[in-house]
Amino acid sequence: MSEEKARAQQIKFQDLESVISVLDAAYDEGVTTFMCTTHSRVSEICDHVRRNPERYADFKFFPCMPYAHKYADAVTEDGMLGAVRRFLPEEGFVNAALRGGRSLAKKDIEGITTLLVDAEMAMFRGLSTPVVWLQNVVVDLLLGLRFNEAFKIFADHVRAKYGAEPGFITMNLPRLLDTLDELGLENPIVCSNINKIGFRMSGGIESYQRALAGRPFRAVAMSVFASGAIPPREALDWIFDQPNIESIVFGASSRANIHSTGMLVEEFARGRSARSTAP
Repeated sequence: MSEEKARAQQIKFQDLESVISVLDAAYDEGVTTFMCTTHSRVSEICDHVRRNPERYADFKFFPCMPYAHKYADAVTEDGMLGAVRRFLPEEGFVNAALRGGRSLAKKDIEGITTLLVDAEMAMFRGLSTPVVWLQNVVVDLLLGLRFNEAFKIFADHVRAKYGAEPGFITMNLPRLLDTLDELGLENPIVCSNINKIGFRMSGGIESYQRALAGRPFRAVAMSVFASGAIPPREALDWIFDQPNIESIVFGASSRANIHSTGMLVEEFARGRSARSTAP
């Protein structure tokens, strides 16, 4: 919620070493999954992890795509053709260009979609990416346009080509679940804002709680602290009282924050386990 804090963090993390130090702190605290956009800086992180396979043996990336600003900036800097060249996947320029050309000529949405996914995934070559996420900026646009088949195209391609689970990020959990049910996408992985005060939970907190209690899906909770509006202990106490939440994604910029959040999660997880096994 603080623009001043956001600017300070942007300055702090201009240096790759500062980024790696936070990732190392998280890894050493047992947080081994990094959920990230496909920002161009992430390719530097990927290169670092590839150069140090023993250090990051259990490290996993959760790529979230597309990173829209990246495409806009590339067109501004290099023009349309230059942007296409920059983001083509490594299967070869001619092959990818032909795929893209045929797709555009035929208005073949499936071909365009899979080409863009492959371009976004190129930086993660050889790394563990068990879940590949479609960003909420696209998910919610597709929901609004009712272009539901795109979700099926994305899911099928991610499973077939990358052996990964498709994930969907949304600001409207109830509506997305209805759409995925209609498409026959069973037990999907969905990440959405879930927090005690209903911060950015389109459809209302009660509809989210009904979905958690009665819908078959794997929930990942983000914005659990409501961008700093809820104290960590209070926020996680509420989160652990909700059913069906499998994971929490949180942002942190220091070892102290990572450690304290991790300790709270472990504390509430142990408490919930004890309650579930009590006679």
